[in-house]
Amino acid sequence: MTKKLLTGLVFCMALTAVFPILFLICGSFMGNMEIRELLMPVLGNMEGFASWKLMPQYPTMMHYVELLLDSPEFFVMFWNSVKLTAAILAGQLLVGTPAAWGFARYQFPGKKILFTIYIALMMMPFQVMMLSNYLVLDQMRLLDTMAGIILPAVFSTFPVFLMYRFFQGLPEAIMDSARIDGAGELRIFFRIGIPLGSPGMISALVLGFLEYWNLIEQPMAFLKTKEKWPLSLYLPNISTEQAGTAFAASVLVLLPAVLVFLAGQDYLEQGIVSTAVKE
Repeated sequence: MTKKLLTGLVFCMALTAVFPILFLICGSFMGNMEIRELLMPVLGNMEGFASWKLMPQYPTMMHYVELLLDSPEFFVMFWNSVKLTAAILAGQLLVGTPAAWGFARYQFPGKKILFTIYIALMMMPFQVMMLSNYLVLDQMRLLDTMAGIILPAVFSTFPVFLMYRFFQGLPEAIMDSARIDGAGELRIFFRIGIPLGSPGMISALVLGFLEYWNLIEQPMAFLKTKEKWPLSLYLPNISTEQAGTAFAASVLVLLPAVLVFLAGQDYLEQGIVSTAVKE
């Protein structure tokens, strides 16, 4: 009996968490008239309560057709998001992986102080660093450029922290055996560190994709030209009269994040477990 109650409770909690996604999917297949009838108290500032249906009364693909065939700005912002996310993740691997390896495998003066600073920076929200970032980017003449969004994110401390936990867990005996066989430090890093630490690197990529694919505050603060905006800024600019298009756009924006999460779920779980165990 207790097991059934627990199962029912977990099911209800899962349904509550999934309902917003069902809300989006159903809304993306509803006609404009049906959406207005259901959401008029919200969209039209009228009295009463909004309602919703789990299935559209008259399903239609109109919003997807309009978005994919008649909205060129959607594709411009989509590719902007792809370029931003790909460049940031590639830069984080290039910069963060050697940094994490150095923190994990070597001893040097000031290591603990420097790593503590890394952790402190990781806990600071963007709002705290926004003004300093803005001033630095302004001096470097990188405002209103893609590089102004990419460079600060490339040097983010969170991927270093996550990969550090994986590299720290590698047995030192393997490194000593490689050194005895004549392997240099670079060879150990590329032939042993990266292959064995790849779960941490992949989990950092998955978390990074989920964060930077939905980037909002940095583009709003540093980008003025609309043609350079990522897809995450497309939705706030859809009017209430285009609620159906907004639902369809939300589903299309959500789809890549879901696919990446499902593809890297196992590695992400390993990253969470590794971090928890080390803590």
